Amino acid sequence: MSDSSSAATVEEAPVEAPPATERETKRDTKRKRQPRYHVILWNDNDHTYEYVVVMLRKLFAHPLERGFQLAREVDKRGKAIVLTTTLEHAELKRDQIHAFGADRLIARCKGSMSATIEPER
Repeated sequence: MSDSSSAATVEEAPVEAPPATERETKRDTKRKRQPRYHVILWNDNDHTYEYVVVMLRKLFAHPLERGFQLAREVDKRGKAIVLTTTLEHAELKRDQIHAFGADRLIARCKGSMSATIEPER
């Protein structure tokens, strides 16, 4: 038998979560995936495969074989997607391609290769 002097147990009502605040709603919105953009490298006749492979290795950390595959694609198709990423990162990588400099193996080469960005579809 229980003693009447012992403490009675109190049942607690379930705690409901408060409604989402505007700040929490905005935070949830920020978690959505950012739109993706392609960095596209364009062909020209003033850069060697070696230049393209070295550039892709230094700027994008593409292994030697992948760099060669992309160089071949640029040569055959006129362009190649070298990276797909967020807009800010794509802009940075495009600018790095433009700043990479001339191909020293071709005397007529005046500067870097051309690159653009476009939205992923």
